[in-house]
Amino acid sequence: MRAVTVHEFGNLDKAGVEEREDPRPGDGEVLVEVRAAPVNYVDLVTFRGEYQFKPALPYVPGKGPSGVVRAVGAGVAGLAPGDRVLAMAEYGGYAELVAVDHRQAYRLPDALSFVDAASMSLGFDTAWMALRDRARIRPGETVLVLGATGAVGLAAVQLARAMGARLVLAGVSRPERFSAAAAAGADAMVDLSRPDLRNSVREQVLAATGGEGVDIVIDPLGGDPFDGAVRSLAWRGRLVVIGFAAGRIPVLKANYPLLKNIEVSGLQISDYRKRLPELVAECYREVFAFHQQGLVTAPPSTTVALAEWKTAFRTVDAGGATRRQVLVPGA
Repeated sequence: MRAVTVHEFGNLDKAGVEEREDPRPGDGEVLVEVRAAPVNYVDLVTFRGEYQFKPALPYVPGKGPSGVVRAVGAGVAGLAPGDRVLAMAEYGGYAELVAVDHRQAYRLPDALSFVDAASMSLGFDTAWMALRDRARIRPGETVLVLGATGAVGLAAVQLARAMGARLVLAGVSRPERFSAAAAAGADAMVDLSRPDLRNSVREQVLAATGGEGVDIVIDPLGGDPFDGAVRSLAWRGRLVVIGFAAGRIPVLKANYPLLKNIEVSGLQISDYRKRLPELVAECYREVFAFHQQGLVTAPPSTTVALAEWKTAFRTVDAGGATRRQVLVPGA
């Protein structure tokens, strides 16, 4: 098979598409013929050697490919050759074939294309887990999504609306891009390009909520937006930390959660796939059901041939992309 192979962390010159031996499914695994694989920001972090988990070199990058089951290993139940699946592999997606634990392969609805499924992966399961498990969203609550035009942010806006949120606020650093969040279901913008975010975020949230604050904050940014968002929570509010795309890991004094009876929790989605695969399966069942009902849609995407993977990599690395980059091995 052809596969992108990384030989040295952070060095694109030491990475390229190579011929590798076809993987074989081990016990409890399925072999998936990859039809589409998203280029995720976390793929870049892993490539740099900066992610929580470092793969052994050389490795094939790529989380969350979609494709067709070609073969199954011993002990696999519920999947068979020919099934269309989203395979939440930790690595290996930038290839023509990948072997993955059958518990992390989710059968796709007929109406969901491989490219759309790949473009939804990682963003939608992260957002779902943040809202359902960590924040315990209830119908009628109010939600602030920071980084609302990113993959996780747009997914969180759509899912919050589908889950019955009364008001969804979109935190955006480029006001001209709020239209994308509005199309996903956001009611109003919180402008993260304003100065003094510690105060200006709270001022905007209070104005939008009639002085009450928000019940839930989904935060993939950290930094100054976190400082303002945590002060924007209503009594018994919940803030979920997903990442630190703003660059700074914030610090919170422990008396603040006590004074307002608020919660600050974290989410690392890979652990859920390893420790609670049944909950991730529930996640995708609901996400796919929402998609079939027209309550959520896949983000817009651009397909890129596997041989041009570095172009997609650089597009994501540059930031500001408005479309998901999806590799198509067969192109």
